[in-house]
Amino acid sequence: MTNMIQNAKDQAAALAMAAYKAAAADGTLPEAEVKTAPVEIPKDTANGDYTTTFCLAASKAMRKNPREVAKILTEHMDLSDTYFTSVEIAGPGFLNFRLGDKWYADVLTAVEEEKGDYGRDNWLGGKKYMVEFVSANPTGPMHMGNARGGVLGDTLAEVLDWSGADVWREFYVNDFGNQIEKFAKSIEARYIQLIKGEDAIEFPEDGYHGDDIRELAKAFYDVHGDSYLEKSVEERHADMARFGLDRNIPKMKSDLERYGIKFDEWFFESSLHNSGYVKDTVEELHKLGWTYEKEGALWLKTADIMREQYRKQGKKDEDIDKLDLKDDVLRRANGFYTYFAGDIAYHRNKFAVRHFDKVINIWGADHHGHVARLKGALDALGLNGSERLDIVLMQLVKLLRDGEVVRMSKRTGKAISLHDLLDEVSVDAARWYFNAKPDTQMEFDLGLAVREDSENPIYYVEYAHARICSLLRALETDGVTVPETADLSLLSGEAEKALIKQIAQYCEEIKLAARDYDPSHINRCLQELAACFHRFYTACRIRGEEPQVAAARLKLADDTRMVLKNGLKLIGVVAVGMTIGSMFIIPHVARFFVGYDENLLILTTRAFRLYGLSFLIMGFNVYASSFFTALGDGVTSALISFLRTLLFQVAAVLLLPLLLGIDGIWLAVTAAELAALLVSIGLFVTRDRQFHYRKAE
Repeated sequence: MTNMIQNAKDQAAALAMAAYKAAAADGTLPEAEVKTAPVEIPKDTANGDYTTTFCLAASKAMRKNPREVAKILTEHMDLSDTYFTSVEIAGPGFLNFRLGDKWYADVLTAVEEEKGDYGRDNWLGGKKYMVEFVSANPTGPMHMGNARGGVLGDTLAEVLDWSGADVWREFYVNDFGNQIEKFAKSIEARYIQLIKGEDAIEFPEDGYHGDDIRELAKAFYDVHGDSYLEKSVEERHADMARFGLDRNIPKMKSDLERYGIKFDEWFFESSLHNSGYVKDTVEELHKLGWTYEKEGALWLKTADIMREQYRKQGKKDEDIDKLDLKDDVLRRANGFYTYFAGDIAYHRNKFAVRHFDKVINIWGADHHGHVARLKGALDALGLNGSERLDIVLMQLVKLLRDGEVVRMSKRTGKAISLHDLLDEVSVDAARWYFNAKPDTQMEFDLGLAVREDSENPIYYVEYAHARICSLLRALETDGVTVPETADLSLLSGEAEKALIKQIAQYCEEIKLAARDYDPSHINRCLQELAACFHRFYTACRIRGEEPQVAAARLKLADDTRMVLKNGLKLIGVVAVGMTIGSMFIIPHVARFFVGYDENLLILTTRAFRLYGLSFLIMGFNVYASSFFTALGDGVTSALISFLRTLLFQVAAVLLLPLLLGIDGIWLAVTAAELAALLVSIGLFVTRDRQFHYRKAE
């Protein structure tokens, strides 16, 4: 697809090189080995929109003054039929290019041609990428760290897909090992306490103390009664763990789907152990000479592997010795494999069995010590983990409520779960705020997330989209629609050009988000795009402007709307164009009924607005019913009233689908809702008086 910023950079670089070749051909500059220099957007664009250091780099090879080289190049540069109107010399020899009308027009043309695909590229060339994220312990509700990791992983997968990768989303279910044993013991203790009393058994100190464990124990008791008191400890633990997992995992899936996240696969750790793949992986490391036995346990030579890695990076042995490298246990003396052994096997499966080109894991920052060890183990297996496995470490989340920090420890039983969070704030707000730069600690302010002012960034961006939709609807009532063509050269003001530049920047930000594994690039881009639009809207009239200028500006506004919608969709936020006052209320009411499906959400939201029409219809119905009640008699009047009520209700239901696409009536509907309600109340009172009057007669 079209990345106009990259196109401009490529063209500026090509122009500089072509000018040099022309100068070398006529002998003005000497022949030399000259390389293409990078082209950048300067921080201050007052002297040019793009700049290159070509002359500074080439002058060394030609042994000439950079400014002299720059002067000769400008004299040999042909800017006809290019994106640029001029090239100027600045500083010690920079070449500064100024954009012309063609570039600005081509940006908007790209938006209109590509529409919902604007911003999509193929620079990753179809490579197989796996993004593994969330992978929460299934022993309890998902916490804020999982909420943040979920958004980062899902949005990163999306920007990778938009950059041309073949992306696979995966959740690794830790359903094996010590955590599951603790889980079973916790349910067991609550189960026995439920039957025999709190003092019957001491709750494990390292167990899970949350109320969800009590609920699981109660549910287990409701199914099995006290029969498991007679079972062996092993059987009790196995069945209780499975019972708990069978209830927790579907809840996790449900919460994540509510959050807008769907995985291609839920990969179970137990499958690696049950299939013998963990054992096979450890044996492979043993064959390669990377293990040894000590005190009955099997160890991985992690220190030797890491030392070899550091040497390749150029570190000296004396510096490596200061790192205090240690080996890792793969198989304990009791014959059980460690979590690290299972993790090596899991990642070996990703590369050796499923053949992913690149694997990206989203982990909490507390796992930083595990990164180099895992990559080293994969290197030892010949899988090149150092280059093929990337780990994104995200910092902790500080959740605030009323200015006070909310604790998030699962074991205290006071954790705010993902499910609880989405009951307090909208999915859109949660996804926006958690899509922050991964390597920075973030504060999630529950109060700010629901505010409807410019301090709330998601509201600010949604407001820009809604403002454009409102403008388009208002103009539509005047018979004015977005033109198919317009003279885009009329968009010559600073606010107009700044807005178009930011529209072009959107494509570049998707590329940067994929390159840096930082999807927060999209948030920042959308905020700046919204700001540019608000400045444009303040500075440039559309209604009442000269027709050709108004047409060009209307087209720019509509293109901005499309890019805002694309960007919000990319990070999992639905942009619904509606009245500003109900922008945050109705979508979330609608979401309660239809979930996260965008098309259904938009239709349902419109239906909520247009439901106001049914108030008008029912108002007339009430009037008709009161009339027949006053004039009719007995069963006949009641039957007529019922039939008329049914008729008008059916008419209302049939009218709504016909009117869903007519957004121009939304102002009338908003006013009609209140008016019809007042009329209905008045008519009910009137009917009641008529009834009593007739009864008195």
